[in-house]
Order: sequence, then C-alpha cells, then structure tokens
Amino acid sequence: MKKFIDEVIAEMKKVSWSTKKELATYTGVVGIAVAVVCALIWICDTFFARLFHIILR
Repeated sequence: MKKFIDEVIAEMKKVSWSTKKELATYTGVVGIAVAVVCALIWICDTFFARLFHIILR
C-alpha cells in the first residue's frame, strides 16, 4: 500500500495544473456552450410541439 501511495504522489507531482485565469476562461466557455445547446434544444422543442399541434388539430 505504501508503494502505491508513493507512486500516486510521484505522478501527482508531474501533473500540469491549470491557472486560475485558465480555469475561469474554460468555465466561461463551457457555460456559453451549455447555454447555446439549451437554446437550440428549446427552439427545436417549440418547433416540433407547434408542428404536432397543427398536425393533430
């Protein structure tokens, strides 16, 4: 178990961590992408709901 922990610590020292600025930028990009995808889904859902309402009326 000690060998495993030592190897984990050694690997974690090799990790390249993001800076706070990079993290904030990436978080913003993800937030915008989620908003765009949500808007597209909402538009498609509204379109098909109205289409089916017209067809089934």
